[in-house]
Formats: sequence, C-alpha cells, structure tokens
Amino acid sequence: MTEPPITLYRLQACPYCERVVRALNELGVEYRSRYVEPMHSERDVVKRVSGARSVPAIVDPQTGVTMSESANIVEYLRGTYGDAAADGGRAVDADGGRAIDADGGA
Repeated sequence: MTEPPITLYRLQACPYCERVVRALNELGVEYRSRYVEPMHSERDVVKRVSGARSVPAIVDPQTGVTMSESANIVEYLRGTYGDAAADGGRAVDADGGRAIDADGGA
C-alpha cells in the first residue's frame, strides 16, 4: 500500500482542523491524520515539519507544499485537487484506518 499523499497534523475537536478535513473529504483527497499534543509548547513534531507549532498543518509531498492556517490550506486544496473527487479519490484516517470514498461509502 502506498502512503497517502497528504499528512494532516491536527487536534481532536479543533474546528479549524475539521474545516480542512471536510475539504479533503469533499475533494476525495487521500490523507493521513496525525494527532498532535494539545499543549502548544509540546508540538515539536509540527514545528519540525512546518516551522510553527500551530495546527492544522499539512505536508503534501506530491507538490512539495507544507503550510498551516485552515483558510490557506482549504484554498490550496481546492486549487490543487479540485477535480480529485471526480477521479474517485479516497480519504484515509491513519489513526482509525477507515477509508471513505468520495461518494461517502466505506
């Protein structure tokens, strides 16, 4: 199995992170969720990847893009993957291991 193209660094119950998750699912883009430490000062993994400790943050190895801020991420995703849903993309939550197709079926 190949790695999903995007890694999403996020917090549980974070509305900004959920905004990005909705966009990824709507577009049918594959991604891996990495839940990070709730304490801002302990988010070293996010800082190593993106240069900041804020979430959400994404890493897209297909395009070489790393970014944070939900509005910027959603704009990037729509501009880059706007046609992905038509291609039958799948979303993967690495922590839950459940894949959901663009049509919403498992």
